[in-house]
Amino acid sequence: MSFPNVYDDIQRAEAYATLEFPGTYYLAYRDLPAIIAEHVKGRFVLDFGCGAGRSTVFLKKLGFDAVGIDISPSMIEVARKADPHGSYELVDDGDFSRFVPGSFDCILCAFAFDNIPDNDKRVGLLRRLRELLNRDGRIILLGSTPEIYTHEWASFTTQDFPQNHTARSGGTVRIVMKDVADHRPVVDFVWFHEDYLRLFAAAGLHLIASHKPLGREDEPYRWQTELSIAPWVIYLLGR
Repeated sequence: MSFPNVYDDIQRAEAYATLEFPGTYYLAYRDLPAIIAEHVKGRFVLDFGCGAGRSTVFLKKLGFDAVGIDISPSMIEVARKADPHGSYELVDDGDFSRFVPGSFDCILCAFAFDNIPDNDKRVGLLRRLRELLNRDGRIILLGSTPEIYTHEWASFTTQDFPQNHTARSGGTVRIVMKDVADHRPVVDFVWFHEDYLRLFAAAGLHLIASHKPLGREDEPYRWQTELSIAPWVIYLLGR
């Protein structure tokens, strides 16, 4: 049985707009302020694959001048409605020509590379994003670990998709979000740490640091697997 990728429709976009950062998603963003404060200099940030704008608003609350871009008209529409004073731009896939090369201090890619299946396309996108960085700029790539697709979580379930366990690099995997009313399975593409290392090298970026956030006992969530297995990985990259 196959499922459509449901990111680009108004129902999913509206669900994302109300999601904020509950449960497992909290771990994806919890440590970002400290990482950004240590490694990012300057105030101009591009949010690549901004979706419904929650990561862009997150960056704005940290004091950055942030621009969100996405290829999904539905997501951009909802982002603009939710944050009418924000800057959100619909772009053609891989077209960053409206931006001046070297103009950003940081580029955040939150979950965007989970949705890109082709390795050559991934390399091309990351190369073009690299060109938008200034000399001391940083790319922060936040992605899903392969383990997120094979365990149960506070915010996700994968128990109905045993085929996830045998997925190879770039293969399709399915996951259901429990924190929104839209429970249609989301189709992602699984990529392993070694795949990302090859991606960074091919794009002309070097890995400065990586971080896998774990849940803590004193946090107000009913963690399932989060205390011992990381659902997310944060890669910090430089030119």
